[in-house]
Amino acid sequence: MHPDPSPAEAGAVSVVVIGHDDAAHVADAVRSALGQGPAVREVVAVDDCSTDGSAELLERLAAAEPRLRVVGLPVNSGGCGTPRNTGLDAAAAPYVMFLDSDDVLPPGAVDALLAAARETEAQVTGGLCVRRELPSGREVPWEPALYASPAVVARPADRPRLVRDTLSVNKLYATDFLRAHGIRFPDGRFPYEDMVFTARVWAAAPRVALVPDRVYVWHVRRAAPRLSISLDRTGVDNWRARTHACRTAHAILLDAGEKGLARAVRTKFLDHDLRMYVRELPLRDEAYRRAWWAHTRAHLAEYDAADRSGDPAAPGMLLARVLLASPEPRDLPRLRELAARPSRLCPPYARTADGTPCWSAELPEVTLETLPERPVRLLPLAVDAELRARTRLLRLRLHELYGAVGRAGPVDAEVEWRHRDRAGLVLRRTVPLRPAADGAWTAATPVPLERLAALGTGAWDLRLRLRFRDGATRTVSAHALTGPGLLRPRATPSPHHGLILVRPYATHGGALALRVAAGPQDARRLLTGRLRRWLP
Repeated sequence: MHPDPSPAEAGAVSVVVIGHDDAAHVADAVRSALGQGPAVREVVAVDDCSTDGSAELLERLAAAEPRLRVVGLPVNSGGCGTPRNTGLDAAAAPYVMFLDSDDVLPPGAVDALLAAARETEAQVTGGLCVRRELPSGREVPWEPALYASPAVVARPADRPRLVRDTLSVNKLYATDFLRAHGIRFPDGRFPYEDMVFTARVWAAAPRVALVPDRVYVWHVRRAAPRLSISLDRTGVDNWRARTHACRTAHAILLDAGEKGLARAVRTKFLDHDLRMYVRELPLRDEAYRRAWWAHTRAHLAEYDAADRSGDPAAPGMLLARVLLASPEPRDLPRLRELAARPSRLCPPYARTADGTPCWSAELPEVTLETLPERPVRLLPLAVDAELRARTRLLRLRLHELYGAVGRAGPVDAEVEWRHRDRAGLVLRRTVPLRPAADGAWTAATPVPLERLAALGTGAWDLRLRLRFRDGATRTVSAHALTGPGLLRPRATPSPHHGLILVRPYATHGGALALRVAAGPQDARRLLTGRLRRWLP
């Protein structure tokens, strides 16, 4: 039940829903918008020349719902920008927000955004978006630090981190504000159009309100027959489109005199976009890697001294320095570890002739002199994880890092197994870290397979919380070692389940994880087609 809205709130919002050939999901999106209550004056559904019956489905819904208007485009636009612009032109309410056909608005989203917009007189009001992995249902918040608590930002320059939230869909906009400033999406086929739209929004210097409420559910369907633009990254053209969007956003803010925000766009590119694609480089073929490497070096060459003035040992900055120093792809496994979250700088730890820490003997010009000075919480600590399924024993090795680890004094490690798809399902055990003869620190602990299987089958991620002498802590993931006898699937008898199947593996970021299955039902599922991948 929605409370009776005040006259100022009733019918205050137009929700623009866009879709193309998405008959399986568009009705859910529309219903989630209509279900927001009387604050929604209308839902403008823009069908981008679908051929799967989406338009007819929307017309049938509109026949029974007076608040739903359907606008059909005669020719497919090839992107999200044109249908959103069409919906914006048709919007009749004082406020507008956007919704994709395969996503939903959670209950109360519009009320939360509208109340904050009215109370603070904000032209733009943003809330928390969660990425929901389907079919598992696992949810990951998008830029949660921005939406940890209510806030009012007089102008975006006062909160540069706003540029990291490039989504257009988790925000409520004053319609007159967008029209007065001519703020629109790029038309036609323009991947990552949100980056350009939000840059235009921030360039217009709106008053911004932020709320901690969940206001948008972004459905991630990795197994869908047609992947979304953000998921379909297998071709280098996707990367070219992303760098073009980032370059365009930077230029928009620079032209508006927002130098600080423009620089923040480039910092975000290094810390988010670059790291994400570097993690995936080892999965690509040689032709992709070479094309990606050449294009990225050309893009990074556009950065000026001010863009490179940050911490040279920060992961994104260090990735950029290695790329610029090497004309050819190199050190991809090590770069993948550096790009991981949390970042890991794996051995070797080289020094220049004068003893200065550097990336490698082959790239001594990429120096790391500031790295040992970083606080423990920011060090890219490297922990190797060795797991032999036969013994069920997890061995950990924390590497020294130019003396910084020894000075901090490692004490112990909290070993945490976290279920990937079931929030809050965690198993922890603390083990001491002991110095080894080679200068590293080691620990060993059994993998509690029986307990993991009892709590829940599926994927379990390993996380470590390292504690140091002064009480400082650092949460890290563990690099999965490979080699004879390592990461081999194994079936072991179980007194409670009959059989436990465990498959250790390295994630895309190189971290150790487990897949656990137990009992006759899981065994039958695997035996019907997947067991071959579990057995040596």
